Amino acid sequence: MFRLCRRRYGSLDHTEGRLTVFLVTHNATQQGRQPSGVVMNKVVTLRTENGVAVITFDNPPANALSLNVREGLEEAFAAANADAGICALVITGGGKAFSAGADINEFAVMLASGRNDSPEMHGFFQQLESNPKPVVMAIHGHALGGGLELAMAGHYRVATADAVVGQPELNLGIIPGAEGTQRLPRLVGLAKAIELCLTGTPVKAAEAVQLGILDRVIEGDLLAGAVQYAREVAGKPSPVTSRRTDKLTAGAAENDALLKAGREQARKTRRNLFAAQAIMDAFEAAATLPFDEGCKREREMVGKCFTHDQAKALIHAFLAERAVSKVPGIPSGTPVAEIRRAGVIGSGTMGSGIAMAFANVGIPVLLNDTEEAALQRAMGNIRKIYEGSVKKGRFSQEVAEQRIALIHPQTTLAGFEDVDIVIEAVYENLELKKQIFGQIDKVVKPSCLLASNTSGLDIDEIAKTTSRPHAAIGLHFFVPANVMRLVEVVRGKLASPETIVSAMALAKKLKKVGVLARSTPGFIGNRMMFPYLREEMLLVEDGATPAQVDGALVEWGMAMGMLAVDDMAGLDTSYKVSLANRHLLKPGTREPLILPKLVQMGRLGQKTGKGWYKYDENRRALPDPEVEALAEQTAKEAGIQRRTFDNQEIVDRCIYAMINEGARLLEEGCALRASDIDTVYLSGYGFPNYRGGPMWYADTVGLKKVLARIEDFRAQHGDLLWPHAPLLKRLAEEGKTFASLDEEVAARAARA
Repeated sequence: MFRLCRRRYGSLDHTEGRLTVFLVTHNATQQGRQPSGVVMNKVVTLRTENGVAVITFDNPPANALSLNVREGLEEAFAAANADAGICALVITGGGKAFSAGADINEFAVMLASGRNDSPEMHGFFQQLESNPKPVVMAIHGHALGGGLELAMAGHYRVATADAVVGQPELNLGIIPGAEGTQRLPRLVGLAKAIELCLTGTPVKAAEAVQLGILDRVIEGDLLAGAVQYAREVAGKPSPVTSRRTDKLTAGAAENDALLKAGREQARKTRRNLFAAQAIMDAFEAAATLPFDEGCKREREMVGKCFTHDQAKALIHAFLAERAVSKVPGIPSGTPVAEIRRAGVIGSGTMGSGIAMAFANVGIPVLLNDTEEAALQRAMGNIRKIYEGSVKKGRFSQEVAEQRIALIHPQTTLAGFEDVDIVIEAVYENLELKKQIFGQIDKVVKPSCLLASNTSGLDIDEIAKTTSRPHAAIGLHFFVPANVMRLVEVVRGKLASPETIVSAMALAKKLKKVGVLARSTPGFIGNRMMFPYLREEMLLVEDGATPAQVDGALVEWGMAMGMLAVDDMAGLDTSYKVSLANRHLLKPGTREPLILPKLVQMGRLGQKTGKGWYKYDENRRALPDPEVEALAEQTAKEAGIQRRTFDNQEIVDRCIYAMINEGARLLEEGCALRASDIDTVYLSGYGFPNYRGGPMWYADTVGLKKVLARIEDFRAQHGDLLWPHAPLLKRLAEEGKTFASLDEEVAARAARA
């Protein structure tokens, strides 16, 4: 329950270091006069308008329902009810939104301390619902999670036309913990409540009215409309959500069918997520138990979620993604270049996708290629992608045409003198990229940023060809660039602070997650992927089948196995990369033998219909006995003793190889934080989010156990293939974690 800080009106009270001020007199309140001024604590204010109390909570940036908000709301609520001149209450959020929900930092502290209880709101919500004066929730921006739960406890809900509401708690490995699983189905019905919570997708105001979440969309000024609405309903019986049963009156058989279907949907769409089944338990309680007992059941499930490693991992992932923009050593006031116009060199898959990424946020882009035919193909593909989005209802045809109009295909560099950034997106050839950088350096204005979309080439080598190496940066987009959220921002040795922060800001402007890396072969993501893919290939030679290897990783939680990914990208591509990186291996290091044979056979993956798998007309991967026979023959020729593997050994070899390489990246300073590595793999490589990323997962297992397993593999396969990372060994011996290493980085940055 909200903490009740019983304070006398007209006094100053210092409690736990917080100053709460009520700018009304006790006598004035008792005499029934309206408060003359504002009732407030640091984040909650109260004013009156036409006999309606307007209570506003303002807790930037997201109006999270932190402790001071919860306390302030209860105090303001009590003050408004004590005034006989007030006929109704309006509660709204300040700033850009009503509320994004609970304070995630509070959750993180709570989990770190070993507690498993979310803030208890039952008492205050009972006060809201039983209040004799109607309570109107006025929503703008968004009301998500706890924000929507607060709103549903009010009698009425009104919103601006562009507002959205939703319950996305499953994304954090938890379930709605403030009675959302009990009130939402009473407003929208069980089936729709299950759908909204399992998908976590917010709904717009107009749809929310149709569903029964909102009562009215306010045109014009929200507060003026909310106050008017409050006066309309004042003096009338107020609806109480918790007492509603009209949308929960389906027969037991029908509810059973809905719950069964919901559990199946949870298994498919929220694979392996504990909270997805927990929320179904809470919905079952809503359908079968009285409200108070359903709330009790919800709290039990909330507690179980909070004691589960998945919640800790998902909350870590949430906070890690928000930490990537903090770059130690760069002053907070460093100027950021404004990107108003962009140029892209190369109209292939990557160049076209990058151009669309700019157009999607309203930035005009010049798309250059040497051949008109290539540009025509690119624009045709771009139009096809946009029209597909229109058919799926993601946006209108008008929006699609506006975005297409922002992309200007051309075979010359005319107009590039006016762009603020040029992104080179030709194929992975260092000499070609250096040649292009030298050309555009002579055309663009002095303030223009020069970026290369490379997946692993040396940014410093590319930057040397320009007169402005300080303005050169790597921007590694992922396929498809218009969809994938991750962008690795690769800093060269001479990149200026202004270039770095401008590139990071651009990623955010493009609605992507920019993660800073230093230039190293493969940067963060691909460098860790190389040993991961290597182990999958070696496992096939050692006795496993491609389907078994990929299947073990998918069952563990990966979106796809790496052999299936290799088939998508093309085996010729991975083979070229392995050849390019061969000089980095110590002499005698074992390399996969089967890969070059598959390439020589023309088995290049999906594009040829055969690779590690064979593909039917629907591009469905099927096991191919030819590959299994080739692996067996290859092993025999190389003297490799084949054996059987269980899934755990397959997972350990692949994931621990990745973790070991991640530790090297940290030690070399190629990644700023372990949490940055986690963000890369969660945003761009299909790593299961409920495991928190590879480095967080290693902490969960325990670094001593991870190191011991790596030493086992080292004993089996040799020091050349499995040398442990010195940083991993040091942390394990000191009883530390990768998370503690991040804390040290943050502490040093704070001292600086």
